Amino acid sequence: MVGMYLVSDAEVTFEITRTLNFKLFVLAVLLGVAIALAGGISFRKASTTVNPLKPETASSLVSRGIFQYTRNPMYLGMALAILGFAILLGSWLSLLGVVAFMLFIERFQIKPEEAALTERFGEQFTQYKKHVRHWL
Repeated sequence: MVGMYLVSDAEVTFEITRTLNFKLFVLAVLLGVAIALAGGISFRKASTTVNPLKPETASSLVSRGIFQYTRNPMYLGMALAILGFAILLGSWLSLLGVVAFMLFIERFQIKPEEAALTERFGEQFTQYKKHVRHWL
C-alpha cells in the first residue's frame, strides 16, 4: 500500500469526485472486512485453526457459509480493502498494487496452504476445489 501511495501522483488519475472516491473506498473496505470476518467466524465455529501459517493443523475442512463462494475469504477481503485504497488514491497505476497483492498471496500463501489441505483432507478437499473458486 505504501508503494501504491508513492506512485499515485505519478500519472493521470481516475478521480471523478473526491466524495465519490471516498464513498467507494469506504464501501470496498467495509465489504472486504465483512468478507474476511465471515471467513474467520466460520473457522471459529468449526473449531479449526485460523492461522494461515499452519494449515496442516486444520481439524476440519470448512465449506459452509462464505466458504461456499470463495476458498479464500480472508485474502479476498484484504484484496478488496487494498482496492478501496487504490480507489481513494484515484490512481490507475496504484491499481497494480491490488494485482501484485493477489499474485503474491496466490504464489506464497494460497498454493502452500492448498497443498497442505490436499495432504490433510485428500479427496474431500479435491472435490471442494472443483466446486468453489479461489477468489470468486
